Amino acid sequence: MIEIKEIAASETWPLRHKVMWPNKPIDFVVLPNDTEGLHFGLFEKDILVSVVSLFIDGEEGQFRKFATDDYFQGRGYGTKLLNHLIVDAKKLNIKSLKCNARMTAIEFYQRFGMKVASDIVRKNGKDYVMMELDFEQ
Repeated sequence: MIEIKEIAASETWPLRHKVMWPNKPIDFVVLPNDTEGLHFGLFEKDILVSVVSLFIDGEEGQFRKFATDDYFQGRGYGTKLLNHLIVDAKKLNIKSLKCNARMTAIEFYQRFGMKVASDIVRKNGKDYVMMELDFEQ
């Protein structure tokens, strides 16, 4: 059984760490404004499989630290979680949803209607672009 629910920021940290930056200390995946975000977890039979954090500033939202356990990738869990996040963002009257996407994830986000909205930026040895989904179109 799949369940998506809001979780505490601290519950996201182990999975963020494992998937995104396993060679760094766990503090590397803790965001300074984690306490201000909404954090969602997708659970399969009570196992936390995927996490994402949403930060809202006025009518703009940005999701960060979207991670799915490597073992569970390719099974549609990330798609389910991102669809859930998009629905929630609309309910929260967010007009624009953004993320910093790794270059390898651009096509994934494009399937949700997101568009590249910046040049490539290099951070911590990885290349990213800002992607945006405008709900007012």
